[in-house]
Amino acid sequence: MEARQGTLGLLGRKLGHSWSPQIHARLGSTPYALIEKEPDEVRDYLLSGDWSGLNVTIPYKRIAAEVADVQSPRVERLGVANTLVRTSEGIFAENTDVLGFGWMLQRFFERQLGTPASKALDGAEVLVLGSGGACQAVRAALEQAADCRVCVISRTGDDTYETIVDRHAHARLIVNTTPVGMYPSCPQSPLDAATLAGFDSLCGVLDVIYNPERTGLVLLAEELGIPAESGLAMLVSQAFYASQLFQQKKLDEALVEQIETDLRKSQRNIILIGMPGAGKTSTGRALARLLHRPFIDLDDAFEVEVGSSAAAYITAYGEETFREQESAIAARYGAQSGLVIASGGGIVTRQRNYPAIHQNACIVYVDRPLYQLTSAGRPLSQSRGIRQLAKERLSLYESWADEVISCTGSAAGDALLIRAKLGL
Repeated sequence: MEARQGTLGLLGRKLGHSWSPQIHARLGSTPYALIEKEPDEVRDYLLSGDWSGLNVTIPYKRIAAEVADVQSPRVERLGVANTLVRTSEGIFAENTDVLGFGWMLQRFFERQLGTPASKALDGAEVLVLGSGGACQAVRAALEQAADCRVCVISRTGDDTYETIVDRHAHARLIVNTTPVGMYPSCPQSPLDAATLAGFDSLCGVLDVIYNPERTGLVLLAEELGIPAESGLAMLVSQAFYASQLFQQKKLDEALVEQIETDLRKSQRNIILIGMPGAGKTSTGRALARLLHRPFIDLDDAFEVEVGSSAAAYITAYGEETFREQESAIAARYGAQSGLVIASGGGIVTRQRNYPAIHQNACIVYVDRPLYQLTSAGRPLSQSRGIRQLAKERLSLYESWADEVISCTGSAAGDALLIRAKLGL
């Protein structure tokens, strides 16, 4: 099967959020375009367009299978394709979503349990949330990987969310294939904490969503101590298999983890927490310049949105009212990617802020000695005292932080220290 020359790219309806061009640049399948088509344009483009290889995303995976002259066994079985290659024999269709989830599944069990999926899931019940196109690929990969019983949970039918624990309390793995929790509607989850806690034999939770890094479901699993992972590995590995078809050659499988790691580093927010006056804003600005990233100061964002400085607002309306506004703003920026964010000193006083900023971030605690802090212009520091605030907050800073830095004495030095610690 020899691929013909032409455009490589991703075909879909709305593609502004896609990370595929970055991934394919690393894999060598370039140039790689984002090709947006309306439903009435798709069939003609697939049949007559100047392309040699395409990835196809929702809602066009079924029509991609239909136009193919040759289908892989996976496509024949599922009736949907996410990869097309134009060859001398016509259009060849493959479903690399099956291969990509299979790769993610195997690595998850080898990394988390030190055992292959075939052994971990032998005779087990696996729940797949959602009955759409992604469900088909996940189900096929699961049934190929292990002798397990796959149960699909949907909003209607025999197996619904209302009866999920009653009927499947002993499930060993849960996989989310619904879009619930996808950016920007995050961190939502298809299951609540009480439901997830009702499973007594879970050894893992997987989510095919890759943005945010930790979906609402993954965050709930973390809280319960259940190994969990979202779908970036699936995204990269399915692209890896597609790129091999595009280029008609074998690629080094080590590329998958290399690209995945680099994407996590570049797309993960860096959020600075610490006492008022610790230097989060100046350090954040310096770090953003070093990394060529956008910088957001949540207090500045508050002032822009509300029309009042944080200090003036707290004085006028009280801390509780301020915290409500602060949480909403933190959630909006926390859901984005690739930012350097300086938070207010009291962000840790509301537990609900943790999942909102943790979902897509490395949280860095900027630790400055108390004697170096000032209360000037800070109404809470003035009214309650720096030492009292420290007593209330220091343990929270430490428990929320992924990394801790001791201030070097300059914002530039702190920024360099953070960059080194994060390997950026």
